Amino acid sequence: MLELRPFCECCDKDLPPDSIEAVICTVECTFCVTCATDMLKLICPNCRGDLVQRPRRPAGKLEQNPPSTKRVHNPAGCAATLA
Repeated sequence: MLELRPFCECCDKDLPPDSIEAVICTVECTFCVTCATDMLKLICPNCRGDLVQRPRRPAGKLEQNPPSTKRVHNPAGCAATLA
């Protein structure tokens, strides 16, 4: 089951479970679509994998499988991709 991390690792933007602005890599690093496209060019700065739109979990399934509350904020990792 996907973690559905609640924030962008670059800019710390809120990304609720139903967000269409969340993108992830295969290890679930999570970014907003703006950071992913503008800064990261759709490549994860952590694993170098592709960033794709994160699936949305239906509201009825959130109670059984709640989203993560894990906060991962690593703006230095995102800034390094610009160098």
